[in-house]
Amino acid sequence: MRLQQLLGIELPIIQAPMAGVQKSALTIAVSNAGGLGSLPCALLSAEEISRELHTIRDQSARPFSVNFFCHEPPMPDESKASTWLSQFSAYYAELGIPQPAAPSAPTRMPINKEMAELICEFEPSVVSFHFGLPSQEIMDIVHRCGAKIISSATTVEEALWLESHGADAIIAQGVEAGGHRGMFLSEDISTQVGTFALVPQVVQAVKVPVIAAGGIADARGVKAAMTLGASGVQVGTAYLLCPEAATSAVHRAALKGEWSEVTALTNIYSGRPARAMFNRMMKELGPINPLAPTFPLASIASAPLRAKAESMGSDAFSPLWAGQNTSGCKEVSAATLTRELAELL
Repeated sequence: MRLQQLLGIELPIIQAPMAGVQKSALTIAVSNAGGLGSLPCALLSAEEISRELHTIRDQSARPFSVNFFCHEPPMPDESKASTWLSQFSAYYAELGIPQPAAPSAPTRMPINKEMAELICEFEPSVVSFHFGLPSQEIMDIVHRCGAKIISSATTVEEALWLESHGADAIIAQGVEAGGHRGMFLSEDISTQVGTFALVPQVVQAVKVPVIAAGGIADARGVKAAMTLGASGVQVGTAYLLCPEAATSAVHRAALKGEWSEVTALTNIYSGRPARAMFNRMMKELGPINPLAPTFPLASIASAPLRAKAESMGSDAFSPLWAGQNTSGCKEVSAATLTRELAELL
């Protein structure tokens, strides 16, 4: 009950924020079912964040979380951007669309003071972060509005750092997890370990509640994580086929396909390691490509190709985010899935 009391939730189930494949509908469904629904804000403007939070407040009185990235915005490097764009020339020609000039503008922005003040107007129960924590000024704004702060750790060292810098709970993100790795103290992928190896080590090292994430897709996985000392779990991939998710048609088809369990860490979509299902782009340019620009600049080169290919029903250039365990993906309501995840507790 430790995490439930801290966050004011009925069930120790947190829906992972999944930028690009969900908005407020999934957040609301999970929160209303007794878990903690999460709204990913990394790809949203201030106006979009405000609109989504109004929708959540209109449709739910339950606790919810908002999620932000807190990376350092990179300095554009035109030479590196041009080199990266050249890797896609043949694809632009194949799809018959013009190749853009060398891109430089970032597509994902970290939280800033104005966004922190905006979300506080809606009094979220939780503000979660990826890639460490923001400045102390932003942390103070969030805490003053009564929200708890949680963030992802992929190693024991990161967990200790988060605890010492004010996190109220820590997400122990195993290497099985879909989407971006939360790693922030090292860029060395060899430091990344599995969820059930990481969780007990983090539980032993820190005093705050620990949330297990990565490869947990059903009630058995939830119970196993709790047995290892986790106070709750964060689940993302299993929600991707729910009707409340905004998962694209090609992404849904891939999740239901025979190769859905074949995933890898790749940096070609954004510039940071993230787990996705294999597709043409990953096979031909990755999974890891040393030419990829710094996060999040790598994504701009493939974005027009993705849009064109998806309009033709192809996932060739789409980031098909998914964890290593897609067995829990079901076309059921998010409320049903949330309750099923907790049924052995």
